[in-house]
Amino acid sequence: MSPIRLTKPKLTPTPTTAKTIAGLISALLFAILTVPLGAQPAPETRSPHGFGPFYDAAHEITINGDIQEVVTRRIAGSPAGMHLLVAGPEGQVDAHVGPFLSREIKDALHTGTPVRIIGAMASLNGKNYLLARELNVGGSTVTVRSKTGFLLRAHAARVVPARSQKLPQSQIEGGAR
Repeated sequence: MSPIRLTKPKLTPTPTTAKTIAGLISALLFAILTVPLGAQPAPETRSPHGFGPFYDAAHEITINGDIQEVVTRRIAGSPAGMHLLVAGPEGQVDAHVGPFLSREIKDALHTGTPVRIIGAMASLNGKNYLLARELNVGGSTVTVRSKTGFLLRAHAARVVPARSQKLPQSQIEGGAR
């Protein structure tokens, strides 16, 4: 019986194997170079909402005073939307009421009109603003922001027919089908 002889197969890299290895090495080098070596945590932002000044509901105040000026033009560096400059016992306050007031409320805001504003003070670009959450003018109370500080859109008035008015059956059932 003849002894069994083991031989090693010859390994010669094929062009496909060489390209695969080169691709893996390139990907590894790219990954190493794109990861910053001295990574540091991102700085804490002042606004958890990401846009505009932070609303601090825990420090709400109420301002009673007269409107000195209604500012509708955009001023660089200030919150977008309408501002009321209100003179009260604490001095003049720039109250931001936002861009979403109804036409009826906007028409009621004039110089000399008494208002009551509930909101929170905030600083933006070195200037203090009262971020109005609730605005009371002429006996009407308007909610400008949610309790967490998000601006609310004015709801469109819905026309509700009087009870004495009889509606056609097609309108009661949701229109023509």
